[in-house]
Amino acid sequence: MARSSTPAPTGGRARLDTPINFLKGIGPARAEILRKLGIITAGDLLWHVPRRYEDASTVRRIASLEPGMDATVIGRVISKGVIPTRKGLRIFQAVVRDESGIIEASWPGQPFLDRVIHKDDMLLLSGPVRFFHGRQLNPREYVNLGPDENPTSGGRVLSVYPATEGISFKILRSLIDTHLDALLPLVEEYLTDAVRASAGVVPLRDALRMVHRPSSIAEAERGRERLAFDELFFIQLLQRRANRIAREQRSGIHFENQRKLTSLLRENLPFTLTGAQVHAIREIVADMCSPRRMHRLLQGDVGSGKTIVALFAALLALENGYQSALMVPTELLAEQHHRTFTTLLGPLGIEPLLLTGSLDARVRRGVLARMARDEAVLVVGTHALFQEGARFANLGFVAIDEQHRFGVAQREAIAAKGDAPDTLLMSATPIPRSLALTMYGDLDVSTLDERPPGREPITTVSRAESARGRVFAFVRREIEAGRQAYIVYPVIDESEKTDLKAATVMFDQLSASVFADLRVALLHGRIAPEERDRVMRAFRDGDIDILIATTVIEVGIDVPNATVMLIEHPERFGLSQLHQLRGRVGRGADSAYCILLGDVGGESAERLSIFTNTDDGFDIARQDLRLRGMGDLFGQRQSGEATFRIADPIRDEALNITAHAEAERVLGEDPDLVSPEHAGIRKVLTARYARALELFRVG
Repeated sequence: MARSSTPAPTGGRARLDTPINFLKGIGPARAEILRKLGIITAGDLLWHVPRRYEDASTVRRIASLEPGMDATVIGRVISKGVIPTRKGLRIFQAVVRDESGIIEASWPGQPFLDRVIHKDDMLLLSGPVRFFHGRQLNPREYVNLGPDENPTSGGRVLSVYPATEGISFKILRSLIDTHLDALLPLVEEYLTDAVRASAGVVPLRDALRMVHRPSSIAEAERGRERLAFDELFFIQLLQRRANRIAREQRSGIHFENQRKLTSLLRENLPFTLTGAQVHAIREIVADMCSPRRMHRLLQGDVGSGKTIVALFAALLALENGYQSALMVPTELLAEQHHRTFTTLLGPLGIEPLLLTGSLDARVRRGVLARMARDEAVLVVGTHALFQEGARFANLGFVAIDEQHRFGVAQREAIAAKGDAPDTLLMSATPIPRSLALTMYGDLDVSTLDERPPGREPITTVSRAESARGRVFAFVRREIEAGRQAYIVYPVIDESEKTDLKAATVMFDQLSASVFADLRVALLHGRIAPEERDRVMRAFRDGDIDILIATTVIEVGIDVPNATVMLIEHPERFGLSQLHQLRGRVGRGADSAYCILLGDVGGESAERLSIFTNTDDGFDIARQDLRLRGMGDLFGQRQSGEATFRIADPIRDEALNITAHAEAERVLGEDPDLVSPEHAGIRKVLTARYARALELFRVG
């Protein structure tokens, strides 16, 4: 939150910058504990909002619970203990009782709860009810309400605050409630009426009251939305200002759209560009024809045609007399792109160059000599492009494929080979556009969200372990029809700690039994790079029928003849990772299949159902982030500090789009936020995001 720079007043009256230890009910010891939660001032206490709510009207009587329900109950612990199983698993169990009856709650693999849950504690439990030697509740989450007889006496909505060891959420709830009436009048609104009206959010004081003392879950959500919008809005402001300043500071090559080579390429393409490709090309061309240096991210789903878009940009540089480079993470991928470009550019009379570490010395010298001459050439390569000895005479455009596979220093090294060349970063890991705009504030973002015409959907199914024989028989039929298959495992070797099938063990078993008469190969991350490339080339050339592998093939090469992706233990993979694996097949004219094999239940079954029911990579990425959380996507940028405490850019995507639009509008009217109308916004931006302002060099 924004903290006032005014000294705390005397006379016992609190201000938002009053140190927390001066508030009633908080002494030095408790203040030290609160510091762990980031609560240092009275204002911090006010902005310490509940992480969730429980509505007492949805709490069920224990006697009414039936197997198959998903329920929330409140009950007192009457007995508890840790139960060992034959397999070595330790289960914490507690019997809880309300006025209607008792039920057993069970936490497999969490024996440590025996130290934090005590007899006579009142628990709020939420989770599924099943029948196991009687009714049993398997809590998805719980809240220890302590020994209170009536934990919701303060209202039917129970606010659950983030807490830490030494101070429970109940104490926090009491402290905040005690000081709320005194602190709310000190809060100053900083958003303009216009911004609030466009976003449809309530005034700040109302929002803080709503999140701390809601009369309903709906009211709490209205308050949360205002605070979430604030976070999104200020991050968008920060990003937009950082981007604008970066644009002003980076002068670049002013290309001219001559429409010579680019028009010839379009006329000779053996396919029609998608609307998304055309739009992205226009954005990139406009960027390259401006006097500033382009720094753009091109993101798209598997097979969305990013490379062709990059080729148009490369030709724009060539027709202006500059050199272009495409850098990719592996030699195989470089060879693939080089072959594709050679075919597409043949009618234009252009021969692309290839530069990799394993080139014949004589060929390498010839490529390096042409790069060093003032000649408009297109070079496709690997890390060899930025290593010592590789010199460009006039590099004007760089495209970096699978940009996340290269470090920042490597990306800067290739860009440093020219005099401020335009740079296009490409990523096949799609994320929702609004989130991309937030994550990549220093980049312009182009998105490919259409599948090229002629690409058939990949049939995706989930099969139980009992169907293993039928699944393998299907794989064999595909091989006998002249096609190829991948079989993917989550681990390389077996381990005593898990019962996961391993790639090495299954390779030995399958190549000696079910597929003994077929050509089967093994590929994983511990195989030497040279051997990995040899195996992938053999698979690409049709000399291998079945490739048993780990996720090392997640980013691979096109094998149009591969029609089956069989994934064992699919619950061990993220949704986006599964989608990348699925994208390895379906690249030819034949029907393709992705099969998830294994007995999967509970939340994993729900998660995999999302995957089998959609092939939209952006939707899958959205669901994946929703399920596993944001992680450190933003934390890396701000030295581990969480960017969002209240907002969730996935759940709040519509709010994020509004925040982006409002940030653009406000900065369009007042780029430096110097008008009196925006004084409050500038004050909060400076105080709340001081560290980010320093990192982004935004004053």
